[in-house]
Amino acid sequence: MSSPPTYESFNPGNDLPSLAGKVVLVTGGTAGLGKASIETLAKHGPAHIYFTGRNVDAANSLIANVKKVAPSVSLTFLEMDFSSLASVKEACSKFVHDRLDILMCNAGIMAVPPGLSKDGYETQFATNHLAHAMVIKQLLPVMLRTAELPESDVRILSLTSLGWKAHPKSGMIFSDLETPQESILGNWLRYGQSKLANIIYAAELARRHPSLKTVSVHPGVVETGLVTNLPKWTQRAVCIINALQGVTLIKPEQGCFNQVWLAAGVKQSELVNGAFYLPIGILANDKLNDTAMSEKLAMDLWDFTEKALDQF
Repeated sequence: MSSPPTYESFNPGNDLPSLAGKVVLVTGGTAGLGKASIETLAKHGPAHIYFTGRNVDAANSLIANVKKVAPSVSLTFLEMDFSSLASVKEACSKFVHDRLDILMCNAGIMAVPPGLSKDGYETQFATNHLAHAMVIKQLLPVMLRTAELPESDVRILSLTSLGWKAHPKSGMIFSDLETPQESILGNWLRYGQSKLANIIYAAELARRHPSLKTVSVHPGVVETGLVTNLPKWTQRAVCIINALQGVTLIKPEQGCFNQVWLAAGVKQSELVNGAFYLPIGILANDKLNDTAMSEKLAMDLWDFTEKALDQF
C-alpha cells in the first residue's frame, strides 16, 4: 500500500491521474473548497463537471476561469437552494449524463443561529445532511449503473469536520430535528450533530451499496467563508483551539487536497469503503467514538432521512 502524501509533497498537477471520460459533480462549487476542487480536478481533463450553488454570477465566473486553463472541459451549473429539498430534487433532474464517477458532497454551513429550513428541519442538519442525502438519492441510480461498467471507479465523498465531536450525547435528537433545537447548548452542538450525520450516513451508504466507494472527509481547518464569516471573537476562538492541537488555518488551494486526493489520487483498491479520513488520506476510524461508529444510529438516521426525502 502506498503512503499518502503530505501538504509539502502533494502536487495535484503531478499526483492526480487523468480523469478523461469521467463525470464529476461538486456541491457548493462556487466558492471555497468546492471551487478549489473544481479548479484542481478540471486540469486533469474530465468529460464534464457539474456543480451546485445559488450565486449565478460566481458560477459564470468560475466557468470562465476554468475554460482558460482547461478549454476542453464542459461545465454545468445546477442552481439549487440547500434549505429546500424540492429545489435540490428539481435541480438534480437537470443532470443529463449517463454516468457519474465522482460525487463530492462539499456544501455546508457552520455554527449558524437557531432556525428552520424551508421544509421545517433544523437549519444545519437540513443543509449539511438532508440536502446531500437528496442529491445522493436522486443520483444513486446513475452511480450504480456507472459502477457496473468495465474498470469503473465510482466515489462519493461526504465532507465532514472535527466539529462532529460536539454532537449531543445521544448523537442525534431525532424527536427535535423538526424544531430549531434552541434547547441544545449553542450553535456548535447543532453543527456537530450535522457533521456526525455526514460520517455515519456515509458509512451506512457504503454498507448498503458496496459497489460504490463512499467515505467521509475532514478537509482540515480552512480559511473559507465558514470561518471568515463567523463573528471575530468566534474566529479567534477557532484559531486558538486548533492551534492548541497543532492545527493551523490553511488556504482553500491546500484545503482541497484531502478531498481531491480521495476523489482521484488514491487507488480504488486502497480506499476503505465507509471510512473516515483526515488530511491527507489518513485513515482515521480509530479517532471516532462509539457514537460515530454505531451501526444502530446509522440505520436510525437512514430511516429518518428516507421518510424526510419521501415527502418530496
